[in-house]
Amino acid sequence: MAFPTRRPRRLRRTETLRAMVRETQLSPRDFILPLFAMPGKDQRTPVPSMPGVFQLSVDQIVAEARRAHDAGVPSVILFGLPEHKDAQGSSGWDPEGPVARSIAAIKDAVPEMVVITDVCMCEYTDHGHCGELVTARDGRVEVSNDATLELLAREALCHARAGADMVAPSDMMDGRVGYIRGTLDDEGFTDLPIMSYAAKYASAFYGPFRDAADSAPQQGDRRGYQMDPANAREALAEVELDLDEGADLVMVKPALSYLDIITRVRELTDVPVAAYNVSGEYSMVKAAAAADWVDGTRVMLEVLTSIKRAGADLILTYHAVEAAEALG
Repeated sequence: MAFPTRRPRRLRRTETLRAMVRETQLSPRDFILPLFAMPGKDQRTPVPSMPGVFQLSVDQIVAEARRAHDAGVPSVILFGLPEHKDAQGSSGWDPEGPVARSIAAIKDAVPEMVVITDVCMCEYTDHGHCGELVTARDGRVEVSNDATLELLAREALCHARAGADMVAPSDMMDGRVGYIRGTLDDEGFTDLPIMSYAAKYASAFYGPFRDAADSAPQQGDRRGYQMDPANAREALAEVELDLDEGADLVMVKPALSYLDIITRVRELTDVPVAAYNVSGEYSMVKAAAAADWVDGTRVMLEVLTSIKRAGADLILTYHAVEAAEALG
C-alpha cells in the first residue's frame, strides 16, 4: 500500500541530516554576557536568586570577560553597583566608578571584547527609579522625563571616555536616544553606536535582576515609563521613534514571553535586533534544572534557539558562557 510522501521525516533520521537542514543556527557569537561591576578587589558575591551569577569587583570582571572570550562570546554588557547612591544617581558618571574602571580594565586585558554599558539611573539613585523624581501638580511623585535626559547623557559620555564600544540606554525616557546621540557627537564620539532598549516592558521577569543590581524602586513601580505587556503596536512605535533619533541597534526586553514582538520588530527594520533573555527567564531554568524537573542544558539551548528563530541577531543572556561551551 502506498503512503503519502514522508520527506520531512526522512530528513530527521540522523543527527548529521538534522544538522545539515537546520534552519536556525545558534552560535556563541550571538551572545552578550551581562556582568555586574562592584567596588573593591577580589570580590565575588553570589546573587542568591540567580545561581551562577555574581556581583564582581573589577579584577573579577576581567576574569569573567576572559572566560567569555575564550568560550567564543564576543561581548559583555556592564551594570554598576556604586559605593554611594543619591537622588540624581551621580555615581553613574563617576570616572572612578566600577563601570568606568571595568571598561578600561577589560579593554586593556581583552582588547577584542566588545564592551557595552547599560545607561540608566536606577542602579545609582537612592530611590531606585530610572531618573530624577519630581512632584506633579496632582501630588504624585514621578520621574521627570526631560531632567533625566541630561543625567543619561552624562553617564553615556563617562562610559565613552572610559573606552566603551557601545552604550545601551535602558531607561525608556522619551527622546533619550537623540539626546545621547547629540551629546556623544558634540564630544567627538560620532562613531560610538547606541543600542536602544526600544521595547522594554514592565515585566515581572525582572525580579532576580533587581537583587543583582540592587535597583528595586523604594516606592511605586516603573509602569509609568516601561511598556504594558499587553501592547504590541506600541512597541513598533517605540522602535520607530528610537530609529528616527539615531539608534544603531534596537532591543526587545524580555525575550521569551515576547517572541512575537521580536518577530514584528525584525520585520519592521533592517538594523540589528537584540533581545534580552532576562533574569527571571534564566532563574526559572536554573531552578527547574536544580529540582531535576528538566534537562537544564537542553532547555537552555531550546530557549535561546527560539529567541534567535524569532528574529533576534543578538541575545543578551546570563547563560552566555555556559551555552557557548555546550555548543562547542
